[in-house]
Amino acid sequence: MIDLLREQPTLYLSLAAVLGLIVGSFLNVVILRLPVMMERQWRKQCAEFDEQQSPAPEEKGRDEDRFDLSHPASHCPGCGHKIRIWENIPVLSYLFLRGRCSKCKMRIPARYPLIEILTATLTVVVAWHYEPGIQALAAAFLTWILITLSMIDADHQLLPDSITLPTLWLGLALSLFGIFSNTHDAVIGAIAGYLSLWLVFHIFRLLTGKEGMGYGDFKLLALLGAWTGWQGLFPIVLTSSLLGALVGISAISVLGRDRQIPIPFGPYLAMAGWITLLWGQQIRDAYLLWAGLGG
Repeated sequence: MIDLLREQPTLYLSLAAVLGLIVGSFLNVVILRLPVMMERQWRKQCAEFDEQQSPAPEEKGRDEDRFDLSHPASHCPGCGHKIRIWENIPVLSYLFLRGRCSKCKMRIPARYPLIEILTATLTVVVAWHYEPGIQALAAAFLTWILITLSMIDADHQLLPDSITLPTLWLGLALSLFGIFSNTHDAVIGAIAGYLSLWLVFHIFRLLTGKEGMGYGDFKLLALLGAWTGWQGLFPIVLTSSLLGALVGISAISVLGRDRQIPIPFGPYLAMAGWITLLWGQQIRDAYLLWAGLGG
């Protein structure tokens, strides 16, 4: 199969696009539901800590109380209409329904097809960059993870440990086989990635009395360090800082955003990490050449 895909690049890229659309549809579910699941879990833990009365045993596990990535089935938040299969085809269903619920005509947010298109586009870029094989599959998986983390952080200023930590360990596991980096560089990358932002966080807090970022950002940079090796940290930090500054200044000066409102840093780390995974060596070579340190 891999040989066929190598011989038929058009088929390879087409399959990547279709896979990206399907995965993008699932990512919409994760982005929407995972924060709610986490909030419910936190409330439950707080109730237990406060020794509040727990639900009656016969009520635990009822289907109507269950909320996870697969239950309840996708439905319209306005009228409760259950989304049928033909109404859940990535992008095409949105266009066919003209962006509205088929029953109550409530508008469907455009972000759903946009995330599906973004996921498909980036998956195709990954497939174009890597030949069919484990590198392409792993890079596509990281791409999907970074899209999910970026959207959740943008919505809730939250980077779930349930996503970042397993992905960090996966990066270290891949380094055992030299997929993107060797184990030595990956371990140093994970440690240095976490500690670098940890130090910046505490120095900024000591100087200003404010918290400039969250611990989730430390873990995300550690994740990216595990995948790209310590060599990828400099271009990731540099690129994310430039992107964050550019967007932040534009939002304040052009859109009139209140400068006191925090801007999530996770999406910029994710964008920079994705770029570095694919073109990190070229970025480092270009910087060394610009700095006059190249050969």
